[in-house]
Amino acid sequence: MGKALGYLLVFLAAFVGVNASAAYPERPIRIIVPFTPGDGPDVIARLVGSKISERLGQPVVIENKAGASGQIALTELARAEPDGYTMALGLVTNLALAPHAYKSIPYDPLKNFTPVALLGANYLALVTSPDSPFKTLADMIAWAKANPGKLSIGTTSIGGFPHMSFELLGNMTGFSFVNVAYKGNGPIISDVLGGRIEGGFSSYTGFAALIQAGKLRLLGITNPGADPLLPDLPVMGDTVKGYGSLGWFGLVAPAGTPPAIVDRLNREINTAMGLEDVRQTMQKLGMTPAMISPQAFGEIMTNDYNKFGKLVHDIGFERQ
Repeated sequence: MGKALGYLLVFLAAFVGVNASAAYPERPIRIIVPFTPGDGPDVIARLVGSKISERLGQPVVIENKAGASGQIALTELARAEPDGYTMALGLVTNLALAPHAYKSIPYDPLKNFTPVALLGANYLALVTSPDSPFKTLADMIAWAKANPGKLSIGTTSIGGFPHMSFELLGNMTGFSFVNVAYKGNGPIISDVLGGRIEGGFSSYTGFAALIQAGKLRLLGITNPGADPLLPDLPVMGDTVKGYGSLGWFGLVAPAGTPPAIVDRLNREINTAMGLEDVRQTMQKLGMTPAMISPQAFGEIMTNDYNKFGKLVHDIGFERQ
C-alpha cells in the first residue's frame, strides 16, 4: 500500500508539472540584469525580452540589479521560485570565474542555476603602442620570458575576466606579468600610448576605433578562431595553440525549473536571436549571437568553471 501510494504521488507530481508547463506562461516574466540601463548586455536583454514577449503573449519585465560583479542579481535569482517566471543574465565572469576568484560568493553556479539560453559572446584584444618594439604576440611573449615580472598589462579589474584571461595566456606559455587594474578603457589607452605600460587587454570593441585609425597596434584577439566578420584580425591561438577566451553571456533560471519550460524558453530566445535586427544590434556592440541548446550552454558553463578553477589553483591566485 505504501509503495503504491508513493508511485501515485510521483505520478501526480509529474502530471501537475506537465500541466503547469503546458499552460506556461500565465503571467509576466522577469529578467534580472546585473548592469545599469544602456550597457551593452542590458540593451540585448531588453531587445530579446521584447521579442519573446510578442511570441509568448506575456510582458517581459527587465529589472536592473547592478553591483558586486553581478553577484547581487544572481543571488536574487538563486532565491527565486523555479517556475520559469524569473531569469537572470549571467556572464562568464559571475558564473565561471567569480566563484574561484573571490572569497565569498552566495551561490553555486553549477548547483543553483539551470542554463536556459546562451545569447552571445565577445572577445578580448591585446594592444600596444605603435612605437612599441612588439610587432607580434610572439615578440611580447619572448620579451616577457627574458624579463620576468617586468611586463605590465592594463586590464579593468583584479581577478576579473580580462585579468584572468591574460593569466591563462601566461600560464600556458610560461611568462609572468604585472596586472595594472584601471576603471575603464580610457586610462588604459592613455597609459599604453604614454609608454607607462607595455600593453592593454580588454574588449576589442573598446579599442577598435583606435586600432582602425592606426593609433593602437593589435597583437591579437582571444577568439578561438578567426572572426567571420573581421577575418584579418590576428588570432592569439594561432601563436599559442589551444588558447582562447570568450566573454559569453546568457540567461539562466533557478535550479529545478521544469525542463519543458526551459526548452520552450530556449526555442523562443533562439528564434529571437536569429532575427535580423537582433543580429545587427549585437554586431554593432561587438557581440556574436548564439543559438544553442540549454545542454550545450551548460557544457560551456561547466568547462569554463573548471578551466578557471584550475587556473586560480595553478597560479596561486589569492582570492579577493
